[in-house]
Parts: sequence; C-alpha cells; structure tokens
Amino acid sequence: MSKDTITVHTFLPGADAHGESGPAYVGNLRRGELRGIIKINTDRCVGCDTCRKFCPVDAINGGLGAKHSIDDQACVSCGQCLLACPFNAIEQMSFVDQVEKVLEDKSRIVVAHPSPAVRVSICEEFGGKPGELSTDQMVNALEACGFTVYDVNSTADQTILEEGTEFIKKCQYWLLGERGPEVDMMADHPFPHFTSCCPAWIKNAETYHADMLPHISSAKSPIQMGGPLAKTWGAKHVWNCDPRQIYFVSVTPCTAKIFEAARPEMNSAWKWAIENKVIPADTPSYQDVDASLTARDVAELMRRKGINPLNMPTKRERGLLEVYTGAATIFGCSGGVMEAALRTAYFVLSGQELDDANIKIVRGYDNAIIEATIPVPLKALGGKTVDIRVCVVNGANQGLKEVLDRVRRDKNRYHFIEVMNCPGGCVNGGGQPVQPVGTAWLNPTTPLPLKI
Repeated sequence: MSKDTITVHTFLPGADAHGESGPAYVGNLRRGELRGIIKINTDRCVGCDTCRKFCPVDAINGGLGAKHSIDDQACVSCGQCLLACPFNAIEQMSFVDQVEKVLEDKSRIVVAHPSPAVRVSICEEFGGKPGELSTDQMVNALEACGFTVYDVNSTADQTILEEGTEFIKKCQYWLLGERGPEVDMMADHPFPHFTSCCPAWIKNAETYHADMLPHISSAKSPIQMGGPLAKTWGAKHVWNCDPRQIYFVSVTPCTAKIFEAARPEMNSAWKWAIENKVIPADTPSYQDVDASLTARDVAELMRRKGINPLNMPTKRERGLLEVYTGAATIFGCSGGVMEAALRTAYFVLSGQELDDANIKIVRGYDNAIIEATIPVPLKALGGKTVDIRVCVVNGANQGLKEVLDRVRRDKNRYHFIEVMNCPGGCVNGGGQPVQPVGTAWLNPTTPLPLKI
C-alpha cells in the first residue's frame, strides 16, 4: 500500500458540534474538543437529584422533581453522575460503531491499549465476580476481536520514569539548591508537584483552578504516551508499517479519557512523522489516540462479536508490548501513582529502596485525604535526611477543594500531591460497569474521614 494513498479514519479532530470550520473557542472548549460526552436522557430523568450530589464541579442543572441537564462548559466528563444515577438516565458518548467498522478493514493495524483497572472489571459485564482479575482472558478476548494489544501498563512505567524524573529535578532545584541545564527548567515549576495522569483533574484545574497549572507535572498520561509511541516507535520497529495504518484504541475505565483523546495538542505522532519526512508534508493532522472505549464499550463490542472473556484461556505468553512492572499496575488505585513515583525518586536520591512500611500510608483506601512525610537520606549530601511531604486526594468530590485551599494558604505544606477525580481511583472510573441501584461506592452526604 502506498504511503500516499492511505486514508486515515478517525473521529478526531473536528468531531464536535461546530466542526473544523467553527470558531476557535465556544466558551472554554476549543475547536475539536468533544462536547456532550456525558448526557442526561430527559426521557428517563425523574429529577431525583442524585446525580448532582456526585458531581465534583456542580455542572448539573435542575432541582428535585425537575428534569436535569449537564452544562458542557462546566463538566469534566468524569462520569461519576452516570454511575450514581438510580434510573439509568445518564449516558456516555460511545465510539463502538466506528471501532467495529475499522476492525473489519484488514489493511489497518488496530491497537487496543487496555488500562489496568479494566482487567478487574471487564468480566463483570459477562456475569463474573466484581474485582475478579481477568488479565489474560481480557487480552485473549481483545485479540479474538481483531486487536493487537499494547498494554497501558507498559506506558505507565514510562510515565513513572518521566514524572519521577521531573519530581527529582524539582527536589534538586528547590530543596538542594542545585543549578545547571538539567534542573534550571524547574524554576518555573515550583512545589507542590501535582500528578497529571487523571484527565478529569486536569480539566478541573484548567477550568476552576488555573493558579495550580504551573505546579502540575508536564508528563502525559500513560494512554497519551501509548498513542504516539505506537505510531512512531511501534510503526517503525514493531509493525514495520506506515503510521497511518495504525488505528489506536484506548480501553479504559474512564469517560474523561474520551475528552483527553480529542484535545487538539494530542497529535505529536503526526508532528513527528511530518518533521522526519515519514509521511507527506500535506498529510492532514491525526490524533495520537483514534478512539477511546470504556470498559462498558469494549464489553458491548465483544458481545456483538459473540466473544465472552470468561470463556477465554486464563493463561497466555506475554508479548513484547505487554512487559511492565508492579509500579504500573497500581496506577489504577488511589495512591498508586504517588507510590510508584516516590519509589523511583527515593531510589535515585538515596540509592536505596523505599521500605514498604514507609509507603503504605499513601494508599488511598477509604480516606478522602491522606498526608504523609517520607524521610529521604540524600546520597549527594552524605546521607543527610530531607523530609518529603506528600498528599493523596482520593476523589475530587470529597477532598480536592480542601487540599487546594491548604496549598493556597501554605505553598510549603506539600512537595507532592496525587489527585484522582474518582473515589478509589481509576477502579471506580465513570466508564466501569454500572452496579445495581444502592451500591454506589460512596454516599456523598457522608464525608470520608480525613487521615492526617
């Protein structure tokens, strides 16, 4: 197939209501960014007002007994209202039809990028036990659908290398007073250092907390690292193909990832291919992630194809793009990104492994906010100890405002803060299987205990 004749099928960019020729901005949304990812079906809404209690940004309009609606300008697309709705009245934008069509095109390499939280939820859609680990069954089922699998855990490890290194450089600049080309870039990125892998948190910060943007890590999320890696390194060294043949599909517990994939700046693979003359200079822009499917979406796709992961083999040989560490696996739980990054930073700064007893406290469990102090013996200073003060926000609906208020009062209170929009982390994301009425993870009127 000639490089010049490949047609790139993608729902992005320009897939919003205004198209590619519309205004650059409508409110706070840019051209190309998706609107209405989460919608309320007014035919089903009874005005019970449950959804508003679960929204972390007060984006839902309507009172008790009235039909509700979502303000697209305010919504962060997290889908927590969808999980909480007792009447199944809230719906999520889906691209199952598009992905199914591309899977039928044998000229395309359709890459599935499954997140760690999906491996403990996908079987629920087929009658499995909640939380049952189904990694190999899931991958075998994805391959049976026609996907090539590139595990998100592989790129989560790369996220830790990037974000962990960034935090180390901040420590060197702000705590140790080091100066030089490697650390001077941190002069504009002060403490506290915020994680960046939760797209609902990033959208929340951009819309409501712009003063926090200089503090947020510049590292992309694991999914947004996976897309460009697949279409650059993967195209050249793994599949030996034109990058435009690759159709990259994230398989995620998160509805906000749908929004993240549509962000206009998420086209770095296209830019790289143009700059390195891999594709013609007049090739239209294409996104790093072509489609984002939730756990519910991919279950629907499997059902259409008559594939049940519960019937798949429970073992398989791990492929080249499925190699990863435990640091990546724990990303899906509150405190997981913090723990993985701290372990990396601790080893680089001290030359020692971080003891489990000193790190378990950052794991989210059922606490809205967790604070901890991690003493780090610095090998560069002969073992002198520096205390790293960290914080984990377990669900934006409960602890985020309080933590941000603390930061505004005292910028020195924390060095590192993890924010996960969904309580419990990605395992309770808006794209996960919907549980029966009355089993929502959290009663929003009962605050979580604050562990200080």
